[in-house]
Amino acid sequence: MFYLRSVIIVISSIGLLSAGCNQKLTQKNQVSNKNIVSSSVDSPLLKIYSVSKKEVIMVGKVIKKEEEWRKKLTAQQYHVTREKGTEIPFSGQYNKSKENGTYQCICCGNDLFQSTAKYDSGTGWPSFWEPVATENVKTETDKSFGMTRIEILCSLCDAHLGHLFEDGPEPSGLRYCVNSTALKLDNE
Repeated sequence: MFYLRSVIIVISSIGLLSAGCNQKLTQKNQVSNKNIVSSSVDSPLLKIYSVSKKEVIMVGKVIKKEEEWRKKLTAQQYHVTREKGTEIPFSGQYNKSKENGTYQCICCGNDLFQSTAKYDSGTGWPSFWEPVATENVKTETDKSFGMTRIEILCSLCDAHLGHLFEDGPEPSGLRYCVNSTALKLDNE
C-alpha cells in the first residue's frame, strides 16, 4: 500500500512538473506581431501568418470582455465585429480603395487580406479572392435570417468579418465579402 501511494505521488509530481515546463516553453517560444494587440499569457496559442515577418508565428488568442471591446471600438465597429452586424453596402471606406497594403482586423491587428487579392465585385463591400493565409481566418456556418451562409471570422479574436461566397474570380473562385468597418489598412 505504501509503495502504491509513493508511485502515485511520483507520477503526480512528474505530471505537474511537465505541465509547468510546457507552460514556460510555450511562453518562451511565443512570438509577437507588432500590430497584434496583447493577449493574456494564459490564452491558447495559435499559428498565424505575419506579413511583416514573412513567416508563420505563434501568438496568444485575443480574449477580451464585452466592456473592453466597447471601449476599444466605435459603435459601428462593435456592432459589425462583435454582434455580427453588416454595414450598409457602398458605404465603407475600403469598398473602392485601390491603396496597396495589408488589410488587418480592426479588433486585434491580425493580418487578413492583401490588397493584391482585392477586386471590385460590384456588391458594395470590399471583396478578396483569398486571405493572407488560411490560418488567419476561419469560417463557420451562419444560419441567420433564414439563410445558410459561410461566415468569415478573424482566427485570433473571433471578430465577424463578413461572408464567403463561391462566385469569385480565378484562381480561387471565392469571394471573401468583408465589411470595411472590420478592417484597417496597413500601408507599411
